[in-house]
Amino acid sequence: MNKQLTVNRKTSAYWRVTFLNPPINLLDPDTIDELLTHMDQFETDPELKVVVFDSADPDYFIAHYDMARAGEAPKSPRASDLPAWFEFTTRLAKSSVVSIAEIRGRARGIGSEFALACDMRFASLEKAVFGQPEVGVGIVPGGGGNEMLARLAGRARALEIVLGADDYDARTAERYGWINRALPDTELGGFVDNLARRIASFDQQALSEAKRLLNRAGLPGAPELIESRTAFLSLAATEGTRQALAKAIAQGLGKAGGFELQLGGRLGHLG
Repeated sequence: MNKQLTVNRKTSAYWRVTFLNPPINLLDPDTIDELLTHMDQFETDPELKVVVFDSADPDYFIAHYDMARAGEAPKSPRASDLPAWFEFTTRLAKSSVVSIAEIRGRARGIGSEFALACDMRFASLEKAVFGQPEVGVGIVPGGGGNEMLARLAGRARALEIVLGADDYDARTAERYGWINRALPDTELGGFVDNLARRIASFDQQALSEAKRLLNRAGLPGAPELIESRTAFLSLAATEGTRQALAKAIAQGLGKAGGFELQLGGRLGHLG
């Protein structure tokens, strides 16, 4: 298994985790295994306070899930009865460590859901693209997108995002509440680095308690998440979805090129 995540310990209290899985940063079962391994480190390091997730590919933060490996399960030992992806996102949300996504390039499907699982999201005004394209190929978001978007963007905008299955620029994502802020690309890294270092300078117990109290405002519960995953798996098994995915794969889904770069627009013409 090739490692997809590189950890840069900027200080003992502030780490950066960089994702790279060529050619287009697809998330797959190996990614989840690595994330769970790193989650073990986050939870047990007594000095760590802040983790920033970013991508080494300027065109893709995380493109989406690798549908060619959709039948595989991560191999990491389970610490809970939740599916592996939800174990990671739930532990990340409830951890005392503060998580920040620094987003350049496309964050679609589970890439968007990864960003939504982080405590904060900051994106490049010029280079970030967001989408939940699942309905366009006959499935539904199954990794937390339904639940988090409804809470952050509100029901009507979440319906627009999920049912429309289109791409959104960072300015619109900011206006909808999908992300915290959209910043000029030249300012993004410095802003996130300064914020991470500022948070890392504060008292760990105060940070942990503040996050715990703020979490009461609306993290999705396991039954909600499992319901979405069940719907995703049920629809993925239908003939209509298999046909839609076959068309998308034939046109370039999962490969470097124009189809993936313009996925939201292309899905509107898939039929």
